[in-house]
Amino acid sequence: MSTFELPKITGKELKALTKEENLFTSGHRLCQGCGAGLVGRYITHAQHIAAEGRQMMVSSATGCLEVASTIYPFTSWQVPFIHNAFENTASNGSGAIAALEAMYEDGRSTKKVDMVMIAGDGGTYDIGLQSLSGFLERDHDGLYVCYTNQAYMNTGIQRSSGTLKGAATTTSPAGTVLPGRQGNMKDLVAIVAAHDVPFATASVSNPRDFIAKIRGLLDWDGATFLLADSPCPLGWRHHSNLTLEIAQIAIDTCVFPVYHGYKDDWVLDGKSARIAKNPDLKKPIEDYLKPQRRFRHLYKEEFKYVIGEIQEWVDEKWERLVAKSSY
Repeated sequence: MSTFELPKITGKELKALTKEENLFTSGHRLCQGCGAGLVGRYITHAQHIAAEGRQMMVSSATGCLEVASTIYPFTSWQVPFIHNAFENTASNGSGAIAALEAMYEDGRSTKKVDMVMIAGDGGTYDIGLQSLSGFLERDHDGLYVCYTNQAYMNTGIQRSSGTLKGAATTTSPAGTVLPGRQGNMKDLVAIVAAHDVPFATASVSNPRDFIAKIRGLLDWDGATFLLADSPCPLGWRHHSNLTLEIAQIAIDTCVFPVYHGYKDDWVLDGKSARIAKNPDLKKPIEDYLKPQRRFRHLYKEEFKYVIGEIQEWVDEKWERLVAKSSY
């Protein structure tokens, strides 16, 4: 079996990347503190460490990142960019990959193209899941990135199957009877892993790890997937200056572990690996919930039991991940 390995990026190399041309430029309309803007920046930074003769192309679904960065006649993308509908990010990207490969093989193009498909959790966990599965099953040579802000933020903060239990959204409002979103979020990475393709998770709080994973997944010959944690100040109801802090707390509490894998080889990375070795480093779920006003109703006496249920779910998922991973 082939192994999937990540490239190493030193602190010096990361600093040098910040001095390269910004291929996802300023001037977009994303909210202050939006995690998706960092996702776009980190993805395009990976182009600067691509092998010679390779070019990046981005295909992105309607969503916060696309709507705010491609307001006609302006664009923040300094790489070829395709806009597609909510549900067909992966199928649109698959067609482009096939066309680009044909053009390269018959000499109409002299460059190999790294295709990056980007969509949020609404366009991936839910209405784009079918086309994502098809892309993975056919093993097209491209990378699918899902940036999850845990709701359909672009269309009004509606609950998705990537929304954490207990969160208040416009379609799972917290009231006198229901304490926000019911049920637990879908394990999207496990679904992807079942297709036997390389996969990873990454946090905007760690650009070096994020960029290394983008580059490593793009360099793989075949379909790959990355799930990116993308805090949303508007939908999560936290201060815009706390985005990176909350992203790090998600790792510290094991709400969003960082890891990568391929088939049966799962590897915990960074802080997640340290927590696996030293369980006392794991922080309680309340450290994650308290800064976000979408969870403030859980501190009412009648709903406090939900906090315990979220902690129990996080603990169970974390223990299963540790059991199948090396670190």
